Amino acid sequence: MLSSISRNFSSVLKRGNLINTLSSNSPVGNEELAIISENDGVREIQLNRPKTRNPLSMGMMESILQGITENVNDKSLRCIVISSTGPVFSAGHNLNELKAEKGSDCQRKVFDKCAELIHQMQRAPVPIIAKVDGLAAAAGCQFVASCDMIICTERSSFSTPAASFGIFCHTPAVAISRVMPRMKSSYMLFTGFPISAKDAYISGLVSAVTPNDKLDEEVNKICDSIKSKSRPVIQLGKEFYYKQMGLNLSDAYVKASEVMVENLGLNDGKEGLQSFLEKRKPKWSHS
Repeated sequence: MLSSISRNFSSVLKRGNLINTLSSNSPVGNEELAIISENDGVREIQLNRPKTRNPLSMGMMESILQGITENVNDKSLRCIVISSTGPVFSAGHNLNELKAEKGSDCQRKVFDKCAELIHQMQRAPVPIIAKVDGLAAAAGCQFVASCDMIICTERSSFSTPAASFGIFCHTPAVAISRVMPRMKSSYMLFTGFPISAKDAYISGLVSAVTPNDKLDEEVNKICDSIKSKSRPVIQLGKEFYYKQMGLNLSDAYVKASEVMVENLGLNDGKEGLQSFLEKRKPKWSHS
């Protein structure tokens, strides 16, 4: 059995072409770690280390953090899309930053930075969409599972393989166990086997699966839907959505009632209700 798992894991690494990622540093060169662009209310953060499988190095995580937090309160910003270059969305942490000789303080900084990134993703006032075309592995899987939505292609896959080389995916386990059933997330964590886009959808890890050539079209459609709504209404809704997850059912409904009243008191809350009653399109002031 163990030899079978080892052979399967080796096959996964070769198919995803991850071996270089796990054994070498990401050369910085003159290229940006993440390409950040913005158009018509949509900010895109594109991981840009395809040759080393877009590892979540300290530099990469800093670049993503900058893309998420910079001018995030600008009312013209409506959603954030995170994509990547190359056939692997992200292979996870740069393992050279986690070597024993680096020391526990350096190792802790890597995981603390990742936790900071994920907290900022949830605190962002606009939805964050992972646009996945390829493999998201280990911390890369954790990263996308921490987005508000994942839209992926049929050829995409997801895995948490680190136990096969002596490092259980503890932090990815936190993310995937909160969006997937226990039996499926434990299967991924204990075996390291990848799951297909179809299985990820059935298990609740991803929001939608598209044909390989329709990913842009689907993500654009979702962004357009978000942009058609009031930003403060979406912001209030996202904040409450994550807050209520930590509450028991009774307390969640008490808090939900309070936030509903707050929502109705917003200018856009009043406009939305009035436009519905008058059977017309709302005119958002985004206030």
